Amino acid sequence: MRIGKSIFLIAAILLLFGSVLVFISISDIYKLEKNKDISLIEAKEKIQIIEKDSPQPMLNKEQKIEYSFKKGEAIGILEIPRLQAKLPIIEGTSEYELEKGVGHYSGTVLPGQPDQILLSGHRETVFRQLGELEMGDIFQVIMPYGTFRYEITHAQIVEADDSTVIKSTAPTETLTVSTCYPFSYIGDAPYRYVLTANRIDNPVTN
Repeated sequence: MRIGKSIFLIAAILLLFGSVLVFISISDIYKLEKNKDISLIEAKEKIQIIEKDSPQPMLNKEQKIEYSFKKGEAIGILEIPRLQAKLPIIEGTSEYELEKGVGHYSGTVLPGQPDQILLSGHRETVFRQLGELEMGDIFQVIMPYGTFRYEITHAQIVEADDSTVIKSTAPTETLTVSTCYPFSYIGDAPYRYVLTANRIDNPVTN
């Protein structure tokens, strides 16, 4: 009888613990989505304002990009056509910045420059679906000074502390996109899912 009561008590505790985790997870997702929507509006407004001030910001591979952004600032938009997704790009990759959108690692270059661009995001966003993307799929990055397209060429899973994915690709312009893995993992995930994409055409001026 005592054994039966103990099992029932343990089951009840586990059920309660699971319910709390689900509630926290849903709350986190809601918060991320709300922050993302606000940042996306900011990014769109910034692009529109700069377009108005400079209606023809012609840009080619030889031109130097004279833009700088502050940490936490919305700097552009990442579009993933296959997933029908648009995400704000935020300068910086701290927890604060990743809560607002996809973070641009400040130690890498900006789109339009011949080196590595690194973007990271929480898997609680649309990044949970990155595993659905295939080789040849497209990332499109809209910046205040132009729109850039990148074709996915490689996917890999690395340890969470593996910093070898951050490396110079000069003179090739390469977009690296990463998120935590496994996608459904609860807590601090042990791996990172990393996609590599190469620039495929000249920028389209906004």
